[in-house]
Amino acid sequence: MKALNNGLILIVDDNPTNLSVLSRTLKSAGFNIRVAIDGESAIELVNCEPPDLILLDVQMEALDGFETCSILKANPATQKIPIIFITALADPQAKIKGFAVGAVDYITKPFYEAEVIARVSVHLQLSFLTRTVTEQAIALQKANQELQNLIYIDSLTQIANRRQFDTCIEREWRRLAREQAPLALILCDVDYFKKYNDCYGHIAGDICLQSIAKALMRAVTRPADLVARYGGEEFGIILPNTNTEGAIRVAERIQAEIEQLQILHSQSEVSAYVTVSLGISSQLPHREMSTEKLIAAADRALYCAKQQGRNTYCICDRF
Repeated sequence: MKALNNGLILIVDDNPTNLSVLSRTLKSAGFNIRVAIDGESAIELVNCEPPDLILLDVQMEALDGFETCSILKANPATQKIPIIFITALADPQAKIKGFAVGAVDYITKPFYEAEVIARVSVHLQLSFLTRTVTEQAIALQKANQELQNLIYIDSLTQIANRRQFDTCIEREWRRLAREQAPLALILCDVDYFKKYNDCYGHIAGDICLQSIAKALMRAVTRPADLVARYGGEEFGIILPNTNTEGAIRVAERIQAEIEQLQILHSQSEVSAYVTVSLGISSQLPHREMSTEKLIAAADRALYCAKQQGRNTYCICDRF
């Protein structure tokens, strides 16, 4: 944290005597001082070199203190700078107006040096503490997000991992059981992927899986849908509120996206390019059954697609 006596303070007053008194008082306490003689020049100075705190005279020609404060508080880049009004006005309504436009405090004329230093020090301390807390909160939020990524994101493909898949399918199963709406699942397996790795190497295999993951994400467009790496070269696509016909349309989009990749696969027995086999199942969830039944049905459909020569999809809607 910046030391308080190193804080930069901008004093804004069109009275040279007031500027001199305040500058001398605060400099003697170790603060860095900038001065402005009107609201317009104050705004320019703040935009060029934002101070840590502003002492702002209320009664000035042209742009008065209230207007100057309002302009600074309307700018996201300067709105968090604390502003203390300096005034000879004893009218409570003037003070209320000052707080309404964003001031944090008032210092009245004539000045008492100890009071000026005390109020400036307190508000600098509050400002620095608030900034520190904000920075720590942002850092904590970032750390939490990184932790969530470690827990729920597949490190290779940067899509959902098996843990997130398991969490999502259980949540959607319970929700759709209450709503009595269908839940579809597609299991997707890269055809002859072991032969691809053996031929092109594991680095090429990783790149292939990353490309397929991106293709799956392009094919699955709804926010509620989830594309996950299910394991190895297998992916799972969870489709809430989706019947068999809807799942088939998604499977066909997946096949089209994979085809457009044109990833060469000289060892494939079905194509010169990388292809996928897909197993589809859609069920109306209910509490007496588990997600294992839906996954098993999709797995049987995937096995059927492989048995039929791969590079195709099959459907299994029976448990």
